[in-house]
Amino acid sequence: MFKKRTIRDVDVAGKRVLARVDFNVPLTEDGKVADDTRIKAVLPTISYLIEMGAKVILISHLGRPKGKVDNAVRMDPVAKRLSGLIGRKVQKTNETVTNKVTEAVAHLQNGDVLLLENVRFNPGENKNNPKFAKQLASLADIFVNDAFGTAHRNHASTVGVTNYLPAYSGFLLEKEVCELSKLLENPNKPFMAVLGGNKVSDKIGVIDKFLDTVDAILTGGGMCFTFLKAKGFNIGSSICQENELEHSLKMFEKAKRNGVDFLLPVDVVVAESLASDAKYKVVSVENIPAGWMGLDIGPDTVKIYKDMLNRAKTIFWNGPMGVFEKEPFSQGTRAVATAMAKSQATTIVGGGDSDAALKKYGLGDEISFVSTGGGASLKLLGGELLPGVESLLDK
Repeated sequence: MFKKRTIRDVDVAGKRVLARVDFNVPLTEDGKVADDTRIKAVLPTISYLIEMGAKVILISHLGRPKGKVDNAVRMDPVAKRLSGLIGRKVQKTNETVTNKVTEAVAHLQNGDVLLLENVRFNPGENKNNPKFAKQLASLADIFVNDAFGTAHRNHASTVGVTNYLPAYSGFLLEKEVCELSKLLENPNKPFMAVLGGNKVSDKIGVIDKFLDTVDAILTGGGMCFTFLKAKGFNIGSSICQENELEHSLKMFEKAKRNGVDFLLPVDVVVAESLASDAKYKVVSVENIPAGWMGLDIGPDTVKIYKDMLNRAKTIFWNGPMGVFEKEPFSQGTRAVATAMAKSQATTIVGGGDSDAALKKYGLGDEISFVSTGGGASLKLLGGELLPGVESLLDK
């Protein structure tokens, strides 16, 4: 159950509503929105505010301009795409907290939508500067956070503004927290987690938490080589986080105590380098050649993982099984994505590169729920409190 107040709990008619959204979308070389998934994800909240007669002021970041104006990541392409999606013109400012912005807000009519310029053009955003937060808050009567992808950030537009405005959740943020929390509270069994990506350090909190609820953890990606080294295998020149070897051993011990299957690859695809013309081959994990690097799980591992996933009733996946952007090392990720798509289980994907893989293979619509926030989902599932959620009004 979601424990924060949502926009259902407040009368927004005629009110100026500052809504933090996550429009951090990829752009094409000619400056158009390449993927509007994140924009579409917040349409229910935006549409509701319009229908209820609010004066909607949207704010988001785009890219990493590091507190400086960067014309390459202005919000104009987003405003254009959003206009097309909601069927009405979205006004846009070229600043976030100037007199021109205040004037634009003053001219809003009920149901109008205004998109502010990239909030990260202002150095006060990432620093959660109180002055900047207060300036943002002065534009509105109510604050709504619907940016799950930044809910783990203690920024001015996610947390700082809540010191000056009554703060509510949008529909996407509510849905994200509810769907992900089910995995920790009462998942249908067998429950299996597929974890990949490069860094064990990014996943250690999730692994520790999952070991209390899952039946199996299936590992891949660069992070599996840290686990393999902790087990005593020679991993050649594969990526490894030496400072996580001790943590890895503790995870093996906890898995054993809790009766959880902690699966490592039995074979991997290795290459001499990441160059497109580099030699590559499949080897068992006992026979990784010196100087070669592991870049994908192998076919025997794929078969084992597919058999495991076919028995699952709940599956969570975060992190590719290999360097899926390059065809020789894409088979593991493709196999996991396909197995999830064909599964009768409830399937949840934790955003980021896993979401990109689903799109690449055309499988996104076959998954029960795809999170819009990779980092935020891992923090939440790791048992951490999300500042952008905690700062909202309690029910």
